[in-house]
Amino acid sequence: MTKVAKKRREGRLVRHYRVRKKIHGTAARPRLAVFRSNKHLVLQVIDDDAGRTLAAASSNEAAQRGEGGGSTVGGASRLGQLVAERAKAAGIDKVVFDRGGFLYHGRVAAAAEAARAAGLEF
Repeated sequence: MTKVAKKRREGRLVRHYRVRKKIHGTAARPRLAVFRSNKHLVLQVIDDDAGRTLAAASSNEAAQRGEGGGSTVGGASRLGQLVAERAKAAGIDKVVFDRGGFLYHGRVAAAAEAARAAGLEF
């Protein structure tokens, strides 16, 4: 890993820890966590009290790989809608958004807006 890449990763982790000090998912209002890589996007609805993932969607799933993946804003929108549908099926209406240290821009923002439009309340 180059020095620049290492510095960017460490900066993101510092931001992530700062955000996670303030955000905690409960059974009534779980945390919608986002992880973004260059190729993929992962969204999870997590109950931190129980330590369980209640619903998840990833661009690495077989059904999502054929549709363009998570490296585009369109793919992120599809994943946001999918995770919202899965959360609704699990009986979850309200979540706390955890951007994971990433800027609220591009794919992260598109996934959040799609989840909001699909019925999840932030």
